[in-house]
Amino acid sequence: MKSEDTEPHNRRTRTQDDANALTGARTLTSITELRDAVNECKRCPLWKSATQGVPGEGLAPSKLMMIGEAPGDQEDLQGHPFIGPAGAVLDRALQDAGLSRETVYISNAVKHFKFEPRGKRRLHIKPAASEIEACGWWLAEELRLVAPKLVMALGGTSARALLGHPVTVSQMRGAPTRLTPTTHLWVTIHPSFLLRIPDDVQRRNEYARFVNELKEAQDWIAKS
Repeated sequence: MKSEDTEPHNRRTRTQDDANALTGARTLTSITELRDAVNECKRCPLWKSATQGVPGEGLAPSKLMMIGEAPGDQEDLQGHPFIGPAGAVLDRALQDAGLSRETVYISNAVKHFKFEPRGKRRLHIKPAASEIEACGWWLAEELRLVAPKLVMALGGTSARALLGHPVTVSQMRGAPTRLTPTTHLWVTIHPSFLLRIPDDVQRRNEYARFVNELKEAQDWIAKS
């Protein structure tokens, strides 16, 4: 959220040699290796202004994988996914649904922070289609290494990254769709959506629906 945006202090100095170095063409053997590789990715221009790459974290392999849009300001500074305001909402929802970060794998469709400078603040900008496509290789590697039964796409950007075409969340929400022979996709809202609802009653209702979806996802995994 805008209130959390701040100017980075420890951005790595990058050279043209860095830009020509790693393209992510090799097959990775572990999430640890993926984390190191993502931080050196130059597949699209977003690395030039970001502090660092932000790969996924959590249990791997995992039956449930959650994919958001892209790192925000705090994620970019600290190198971990969903640790800003939207991450706090997600953590609370996971707890209310009987889950935790330790029992799922959480990542983003795009691994570098895209922003617009506003004084000392950095305001989040939605990733472009070309940036989503450039990061698709990393998302495919995470899917291979995590091997989930169910992937929850948190918002339209992550659903688009997984399906390869624009998605209307309201039309796909709450019904598992086959993604691969071994994995299904469940499209739902991004937690940041809940932070943008001004009406308290509506916000509580939408939050309850989100938590219920997390519970339903667990039930679906258990039954399948």
